[in-house]
Amino acid sequence: MERIIEEIREDLSRRLAAAADRLTDRMLAEDPACAAPSGRAELREHVHRHLRQAVDGLVRASRGLPVELADSRAAGALRAERGLPLAPLLRAYRRGGRALWLALTEAVAAHDRAALPRLLPGAAALWDVLDQMTDAVAESYRLVETARGAHDRERRTALLDALLDGAAGAAGPLAAEAAARFGLPERGRFAVVAVAAGGPDAAAGGARPGAPLPEGPGGPDAPRVWWRVRADGESGLVELGHHPLDCVRDLLAPLGVRAGVSPVVEAPAELARAHRLALLALRTAPRSGGPGTAVLDERLPAALVAAEDELAGRLRQVVLGPVLALPAEDRRVLLETLGTWLACRGSTTHAAQRLYCHRNTVSNRLRRLEQLTGRVLTDPRHVVELALAHAAVLQRDAGPRADHRAGDRAGPVPAARSPREPHGPRGAP
Repeated sequence: MERIIEEIREDLSRRLAAAADRLTDRMLAEDPACAAPSGRAELREHVHRHLRQAVDGLVRASRGLPVELADSRAAGALRAERGLPLAPLLRAYRRGGRALWLALTEAVAAHDRAALPRLLPGAAALWDVLDQMTDAVAESYRLVETARGAHDRERRTALLDALLDGAAGAAGPLAAEAAARFGLPERGRFAVVAVAAGGPDAAAGGARPGAPLPEGPGGPDAPRVWWRVRADGESGLVELGHHPLDCVRDLLAPLGVRAGVSPVVEAPAELARAHRLALLALRTAPRSGGPGTAVLDERLPAALVAAEDELAGRLRQVVLGPVLALPAEDRRVLLETLGTWLACRGSTTHAAQRLYCHRNTVSNRLRRLEQLTGRVLTDPRHVVELALAHAAVLQRDAGPRADHRAGDRAGPVPAARSPREPHGPRGAP
């Protein structure tokens, strides 16, 4: 093969130059971006050089030497760096291989048609050389694309952190870059979601692992969502558009996660405050009875309690201290009755139905609660204190057992309760 190529080298060189012109014109017709930013002349030079290198590779292979692939790798890396697709380049390599074989056969035929059979054994070697070159292009392209993707993800995460943590400031280049990166309008409707750690993983296709919602537009009639993952949980930036805030609850409800949702804010500069409020809302989300979504504006009293641990501890002890000091079962019954009565908007009848007991039993328990706490359930101010103290107890008991702050000496309230309780005598709990 080397001898044949030496015999036709001058004619082959002219034919390769013409083939390079034709291939360049076809590439530009199908993919004009491939000439950017250097122009047609440089593209044509690349094509011509790769045709010559394929011939040199064929000669080296006939000598048992490895094919030089540095230029092929450089071509794949350059295309990835420019953000151009790989498929047109691989297609150009395949066409170049066919053009090269045609140039070889025409040059041999013009030199000595009887020598054509000597060329045939080189066909397999030529396609092996071309396979090595295209493999080098594809591998280099993928390596650069992977590195670029990792860099883009890191930058995207940093920009999302800047928005949610407030590092971008109300205005500035970082804030502007972050808003531009996510396509956020200067004025709009935004919310932030805080999801507790340990939520279910999503498949890595439509959403990254651990994301309860897909990112991006999510369809023509869905809010846009971007997620940030950390070890202690996840945060989501939601561009609501015209959608109501309740759409976030609807999206989260079937996913089995505990989440807090901020109020609606109107500018990217307000997202850091919205993030803090979403984290606060998450602290009020129920930890038992299945996953739940806490919208801050619907849980403001509980959020007030959650925002001040030390004051919450004092509230528990000052308002409900005598109840917390009772034996575990008595404490559980009274606190459960109070919570149910509050949930039923002060209806003893409805509370009795939920508790599977007679309304007189509920009345007796509430009277005992009044006696122990010194609060009267007909006084709105006392009801507010009891409701806040009850929320503080629930939040304390939802946390670690060791979390007995601000003078709370009583143990946690047992979570279990019997399905039905016999009616006790008047005055009994």
